Amino acid sequence: MKTTLEQWRMFKAVVDHGGYAQAAEAIHKSQSTISYGVHKLQEQLGVQLLEVEGRKAVLTDHGRILLQRAEQLLDQAENLDKVADSLSCGVEPLVRLALDLIYPQDLLFDVLEHFSEQFPNTRVELEEFVLTGGNDMLVEGSIDLLVTPKVPPGWTGEHIFRARFVPVSHPGHPLQQLGRDVTYDDLAQHRQVVLRDSSKKSRQDAGWLGAHQRWTVTHSSTSLNIVRRGLAYAWLPEHSVQEELRQGLLATLPLKPDGARYVDLYLVEAYGETAGPATRALARLLAGVCDNPA
Repeated sequence: MKTTLEQWRMFKAVVDHGGYAQAAEAIHKSQSTISYGVHKLQEQLGVQLLEVEGRKAVLTDHGRILLQRAEQLLDQAENLDKVADSLSCGVEPLVRLALDLIYPQDLLFDVLEHFSEQFPNTRVELEEFVLTGGNDMLVEGSIDLLVTPKVPPGWTGEHIFRARFVPVSHPGHPLQQLGRDVTYDDLAQHRQVVLRDSSKKSRQDAGWLGAHQRWTVTHSSTSLNIVRRGLAYAWLPEHSVQEELRQGLLATLPLKPDGARYVDLYLVEAYGETAGPATRALARLLAGVCDNPA
């Protein structure tokens, strides 16, 4: 008797959730159904996949090897289901987008508004990240579109936006009181706030200059609020602080030469021409609305 995809799904659920009862709750099946399905799977294969230690189901060595193959098989089946949905309905039900936090929110909302008008029944799952955090998702196959400052090796990206970063602080910050141009030696004597890469594989700090005092945060809004309080200086996207600069709540640091920096964002399409119509439409919107020549 051949094994079934449903048996492999139940097996994977037990592993992912740590036990039969937890798996039953997670995938909405009875515990007895899952227990029988996994038992039958082991019987058909002739190998033991799981051992129960206390209240937790633990993989055997054979189980660990076969789980890797099962995950590939289930991913392929999931992709096949997506293709079938697209063919039967004409439009995919979900588009997954990962977006660097640099991307201007106003432009994003414009994109999503236009997209919702064209595809009102397609869901959008948005993941926001810093630096290379979205690249992990692309490699794992968990997203359809990626907007990133660093295109991962083996992929191609279309340039869609250039962000200008300016050095800013509170107007009362000591660096604003020097009565002269600020140097990089001056900066090194004061606290800088930087963003941490949200990738689990590549942990970098964005824009750190080697300041003796450094605060590292994981979200751009935290960085902005720290600067507003006068607790540190930072390089922030000019489009995100224009109003604060206009109102005098923040001030650019008088660095010479000009301290502005530029970060380019690229659109990467995970499935290219094989993507569904909604995914391709969202990609076109991102590339079109965000056309910002530098």
